[in-house]
Amino acid sequence: MQPQRTAVLLIGFQNDYFAADGILHNVIEESSRATKVLENTVKLIQCLVETPVLLIATPIFFTMNYQELVEPVGILKTIKEVGAFQAGTKGSQMIDELLPFGNRILEVPGKRGFNAFINTNLDVILQEKEITHVVLAGAVTSVCIDSTGRSAHEKGYQVVVLSDCTSARTVFEQEFYHTHVFPLYAETINHTELLQRLTSIL
Repeated sequence: MQPQRTAVLLIGFQNDYFAADGILHNVIEESSRATKVLENTVKLIQCLVETPVLLIATPIFFTMNYQELVEPVGILKTIKEVGAFQAGTKGSQMIDELLPFGNRILEVPGKRGFNAFINTNLDVILQEKEITHVVLAGAVTSVCIDSTGRSAHEKGYQVVVLSDCTSARTVFEQEFYHTHVFPLYAETINHTELLQRLTSIL
């Protein structure tokens, strides 16, 4: 894993999920607290800002009337019903913990569903940067992380999912996906192991 060919995708690090007053904070609160997701992610980025690793945020947001969602079901239906991730609102903005790294994190907009490759130019950017390894962090483990990870694998990238930088709806779900689902197409490690691999060859 070469730093200059590695991208860390920061998925869903927005106030409606991770801020204490976020509309959907209760969805991931248990898992986030158990694995210290924010603390670990900040430490990871602090160690990577001076490296060639590509840091990308793929936020999700919608217009005020959610016209992008046609007969949504599941979590997208919930997002519309509770008014989460509306463009221009505090809830759709990047969490405060990551703002100090704003000039180092490339924001790739356009995400309207689970998969960060759909309706965005993410794949184009990764190809242009000659990225071979995609590392996933964020929320929700069983939805956006899994969907994006599978898509990255199918596009030919080597996929790594960070066990202590991802949040599921429950602790059980988090452990289940990292133990039984992700190993089918990706490698699952923690942020310390990732840093050891990337910084040992700098």
